[in-house]
Amino acid sequence: MHHKLFILPFLAISSLAAWPVAHSETAPGNMVAVASVPLQMSMLTPASDSNAALGNEADVAGEERASHVDASGTIQRNGQSAEASLAMPASDAELLKEDVSQADVSQADSDLSQAELEKLRKRFVQAEKAAKKGQKSRFFRLSSQLEDYPLYPYLQYQWLSRHLSDSKRINAFLAVYGDTRYGILLKRKRLSYLGKKRQWQAYQRDFIEWGYENTTNSSLQCYYRRAQYNTAKGDAALRDAALAGARELWVVGHSQPKVCDPLFRVLKKSDYFTTELVWQRFDAAMRNNKTRLAGYIKKDLPATERKTADFWLKLHRNPGKYLPELLKQSQGQPQSEHAGQMFADAVKRYAGRDVYQAIDVWDNNRELFNISRQDRNRVERRLAMKLAYKGDVDAYDRLGALELSDHRSQTLRIRLALQEQNWQRVIEAIGALDEKERNSEKWQYWLARAWQETGRPVQADEILSELSLKRDFYGYLAAEMLDRPYQLAHEPLDVSARDIQAVRDREAFRMAYEFKMLDRERDAKLQWWHALKQLDRSEVPAAAMLAQQWGWDEIAIFTIAKVKYWDDVELRFPRAYAEQIYEKAAENDLDPVILFGLIRRESAFNNDAHSPVGARGLMQLMPKTARQVARELNQRWRGSNSLYDPEKNLTYGAYYYQKLLTQFNGNYALALAAYNAGPSRVKQWLPDETMPADIWIETIPFRETREYVTTVLVYSMIYRQLLDSSSQLTLNELTPKILPLQEVAAAF
Repeated sequence: MHHKLFILPFLAISSLAAWPVAHSETAPGNMVAVASVPLQMSMLTPASDSNAALGNEADVAGEERASHVDASGTIQRNGQSAEASLAMPASDAELLKEDVSQADVSQADSDLSQAELEKLRKRFVQAEKAAKKGQKSRFFRLSSQLEDYPLYPYLQYQWLSRHLSDSKRINAFLAVYGDTRYGILLKRKRLSYLGKKRQWQAYQRDFIEWGYENTTNSSLQCYYRRAQYNTAKGDAALRDAALAGARELWVVGHSQPKVCDPLFRVLKKSDYFTTELVWQRFDAAMRNNKTRLAGYIKKDLPATERKTADFWLKLHRNPGKYLPELLKQSQGQPQSEHAGQMFADAVKRYAGRDVYQAIDVWDNNRELFNISRQDRNRVERRLAMKLAYKGDVDAYDRLGALELSDHRSQTLRIRLALQEQNWQRVIEAIGALDEKERNSEKWQYWLARAWQETGRPVQADEILSELSLKRDFYGYLAAEMLDRPYQLAHEPLDVSARDIQAVRDREAFRMAYEFKMLDRERDAKLQWWHALKQLDRSEVPAAAMLAQQWGWDEIAIFTIAKVKYWDDVELRFPRAYAEQIYEKAAENDLDPVILFGLIRRESAFNNDAHSPVGARGLMQLMPKTARQVARELNQRWRGSNSLYDPEKNLTYGAYYYQKLLTQFNGNYALALAAYNAGPSRVKQWLPDETMPADIWIETIPFRETREYVTTVLVYSMIYRQLLDSSSQLTLNELTPKILPLQEVAAAF
């Protein structure tokens, strides 16, 4: 139940007691949903777990409160009041009085009919338009009839966000709706407004009261420090706090918003601004490859030190040309204070152009410079990683010698050993992992493979037997090796209808539902993720089931991922668009399970999905690719937005995948890699000699593509078990040996 609040007029209207019942889940492909959901999904879907190789991975989210307005115009909420002088102009009062008798609001504790709900929705749209047009009288007349409508807070936000000077009404709204999504948005807008208007006292008060001290929003932080400085007067402690905060905001490796400029001008006139501070920011900008910013920062250096900064910039832009000059300067002459940093930076840059030359320069000259331990470790890691990406066998030892190895360098070392099929090194590199990582399904599978290849079949079979019980890529590979069936391990959520209804009845979820009924999918899903944050962990499964009931398959998937429950396979692997998928599979001589697996990975069945780079729809097609497919099918290209049409998207996507499958001699794994990374890259990744598919997949250079291939393969096998189909595809059939380039090149 919403707390009754009016921006100008107050009127007691009957409440609406009832409302209509209507492990790492990788975010779909490289997609972000605009009218819906995320690759690293967009703002509409939470970030997902990175382990896309798994089939059980993280899908990488009634009691009425007393509230009334008393005769004095004070909002009462659970015994607490928020003073608000919200007097209504006579003209508005007359309009309101005239319309009260026409209000289609049901009596307390009565159910609303669908017709009554439609009237409220229509009235909401009219009020929203009035707010946007600044039609005050019409807005207040309409909104007064919607006080118990779930989107009433949103409606008030629409008005108040256009009248940010009205502190009394804003505070009254926030006293009731401050924790809603629109209360949070209004706070940010109000703070920005106060900062722009230089109302420093009010800004400080609200910034602190609303808990923004730790915000990462640089604009709001700069306004806060400006507010401190401008209100300090004789308060030295407050002035020092402002300048100390300004220093932290300034010394970063990127540009700051223009609202920070007045603060930085004050900082530069203070004792807090030193040459050392300027060099710190210059170095931060160079590490961030922001050479234009570094060029701007150097102007704050003393004239005697700008020459060093100029040379550093030249060295950064062209290390091959200027490194000999730096080395010459370092011999027999006092070094610049920053020579070590310059040398380390230049070598890292050089490694991107010629890693072998960079290694030679580094190994032969690093002792000439005073280089910090941190910079030494950064350079060593950069050189080792670049060497590894070249596939050089020396990278294995160089990675192993790193003083500060991490997950990425350690696992890359294993992949280098796999690429060589040096099984003793595979065992050694896996042994260097921490216990948790070493015991993961992926590395246990490769340990078993290594033991097979080194004559220890008993130990290998023991691991494979345990792995074969898992519902993931490596578990299914193990099952194939032992000739055992794949495990589905479906365990539905234990959620009652009452549990689902309890979530549905929450105000925040009612708002999401109403946005959905108004075809505001983007707003609905943004509201959903805000509402989800308010639930206890135990309530999230019910929310996932609710999303499924609302037809939001992808939202259900990512919601249940919030609590890392992977075993409700029916929930996590929907079968939307089944009839069309079967039809397109038949037209293109494809097994439908492949298309189901592709769609599940690409968009999680969200037909409105799109990626930051422009891929769209169920199968995340790029418009350029789809246009070419339309031409090959002799169909008229109807523009990028046509890819949001499931029929069109499936037609083009199925055709394109079959085209890739043909191009790569019927190898499903290669075709999947090409679907994600492009056929040209996959051609470059083909081996010189025939290679087992599991090794080739594990050593794909791009992590996203590597995880993409394993994910679609295991999803396809899961769908094979879920669908009532005659598919007999197995992982062995989907992953035949990878042929060398010369045997595949003819297809190009």
